[in-house]
Amino acid sequence: MDITLMQPAGLVVSPAFSHVAVVPPGATTIYVGGQNGVDETGAVVSADAGEQSLRAVENARVALEAAGAGLEDVVSWTVFIHQDADLRAAYGAVASKLARDGAPPLVTAAIVAGLGVPGAIIEVSAVAAVIRG
Repeated sequence: MDITLMQPAGLVVSPAFSHVAVVPPGATTIYVGGQNGVDETGAVVSADAGEQSLRAVENARVALEAAGAGLEDVVSWTVFIHQDADLRAAYGAVASKLARDGAPPLVTAAIVAGLGVPGAIIEVSAVAAVIRG
């Protein structure tokens, strides 16, 4: 029983994302709500897109670990990036933290006019799956 991430023929092949995730029956699915680049008090860590991205992913990692999973178990990311943010800096800061063996997770990204946390320029949420044996 495996979790399968697919890049089907006929769709663009990217090292950054897959198109389909198949989670078999019996796997534990973990949902992580939107995480911003804030510290444990809720304060935005920096105005820098790279620093906020790193902290948002770190916050997602902490949430995943609380549920018995890790970044390597993420099958799908949703990313909201403020329209004024430096997209390359944001992605560049987290790319190595998200790299893993095998097919990459699914990614949905949107450029937005604003986020719910004042000063936030990135928000990530994740769906992970773990086969517990």
